[in-house]
Amino acid sequence: MAFIPSYIKLLESGELKKRAESAYEKMRKCTVCPKECGVDRTNYEYGFCLSGHLPIVSSYTPHFGEEPVLSGTSGAGNIFFGNCNLRCIYCQNYQISQNWEAEKFNETSYEKLAEIMLELQERGCHNIGLVSPTHFAGSILKSIYIAAQKGLRLPIIYNSNGYDSVETLKLYEGVVDIYLPDFKYGSSEYGKLYSNAKDYFEIAGNAIKEMHRQVGSELVFEGNTVARGLIIRHLVLPNDLSETERVFKFISEELDNEVHISLMSQYYPAHKAIKEPLLSRTLRPIEYYKAIELMEKYGLKNGWIQELESYNYYRPDFEYDRKNPFGN
Repeated sequence: MAFIPSYIKLLESGELKKRAESAYEKMRKCTVCPKECGVDRTNYEYGFCLSGHLPIVSSYTPHFGEEPVLSGTSGAGNIFFGNCNLRCIYCQNYQISQNWEAEKFNETSYEKLAEIMLELQERGCHNIGLVSPTHFAGSILKSIYIAAQKGLRLPIIYNSNGYDSVETLKLYEGVVDIYLPDFKYGSSEYGKLYSNAKDYFEIAGNAIKEMHRQVGSELVFEGNTVARGLIIRHLVLPNDLSETERVFKFISEELDNEVHISLMSQYYPAHKAIKEPLLSRTLRPIEYYKAIELMEKYGLKNGWIQELESYNYYRPDFEYDRKNPFGN
């Protein structure tokens, strides 16, 4: 039997429309993300993310650099949203995440975003990957609703930095089939220093627990690609600034040992990290091997690891080519 995305049932019952309306209302006194700025984004008041209510689409493309079970043979249909609710000084996508004055010109109507989803489906992508959707979570549901009415039938990936509101995530229950969050830090101290998120560990931990509640640990496949499930990404930082052991301990104790982990070695000093002494180099082999050993220590046997040289080829350039920033 062919996989049917969860949001189809919500569309047919009328619930998807209600969810979209509820999400939009959260922007009138914005509580879409944990920053809870309280501004009226529907009236173009700007909070921390420097974004109004219309989604900013910086790029969209079939992407082949995700985990193999997401990219498949035809690519993940990634939509990269501009701006962000964090300020990671080492962000590899900083050209679109921290350049709000330029990215505001990429504001897109809800109808156009829906058309982009349908175009990616027409191009044969396996899924729709919402990349950095957190600050537009109040907007995106409306476009999913429009696209579903017009025939969208692909699984939705919610690919976030992990700094998500549990209450907002609840509006996405039964809409998102695949959660792909980062779990950046095992320390909120480092979250404050390097991402301007003083409570990152607590917030991300609660958000990921909610994602796990919704979709569980088992990955459901449609052919060779995942159609439903949770994959937690953890980027290993130099000098153990990611506090990997605390992250894995949390996953093992608060979720379970069946969760799939994508352990990433692709760090390189991008953006402002070049001038930050503790972040101004790539990983040493021993740092990554230690992270792999910690996966084993906490019984996290499911997932993927990267080659140490991955930092050489995962270097997006959104200034050079918006249609193909990864050089696929």
